[in-house]
Amino acid sequence: MRKTQKSVTRAERSEEIARTIFAAAFHVVGREGYAEASVSKITARAKVASGTFYNYFESRQDLFDQLLPTLGEQLLVSIRAACGTSTGIERERRRIAAYFDFCHENPGFLRILNEAEVFAPKAFAQHFSNLAAGYARALHRGHERGEMPELSEEEIEPMIYMLMGARSYLTYLWLATPPAMRRARAEELVDAYVKLAERALFKA
Repeated sequence: MRKTQKSVTRAERSEEIARTIFAAAFHVVGREGYAEASVSKITARAKVASGTFYNYFESRQDLFDQLLPTLGEQLLVSIRAACGTSTGIERERRRIAAYFDFCHENPGFLRILNEAEVFAPKAFAQHFSNLAAGYARALHRGHERGEMPELSEEEIEPMIYMLMGARSYLTYLWLATPPAMRRARAEELVDAYVKLAERALFKA
């Protein structure tokens, strides 16, 4: 029994160290970019020995390949929680609002996302695949409920990528806004996005 308890404690400690390294990597890559995010900087931030890093990741690239999908899953969890059981255009409003809230609360996310296309292309592709899958589930359910009478099944996939593209470029407007004004700016951008989505998806 004591041996089992020790094993559980060891496993929990291992998970805690992995989370600490991830958190340090989010901070370092988010502030300095992938190119400047050395293992030594990450482990110094995590307050663990450099050798400890390799108990959890095969290489710096291995960590980079896990960063965006991990952070992206946190984004999707936030979006799902915000959307709840809402449907139709209200769901789209909550989805985009939750996205901007996440960006505001995780200021390093956008740098991790944007630079991943070059420094972690597999992670970048996986992230957008995960996002598209989330959109697809919501839009297919909405289509089955009759919420989008003018949209065919074949048009759902291209519509998903148009909506993701709109969100990506609205993010540039948000980033160009002084930090103190970004909450208010996000509300304006959400309103504009919702008008587009409503007319493209839900108008009969």
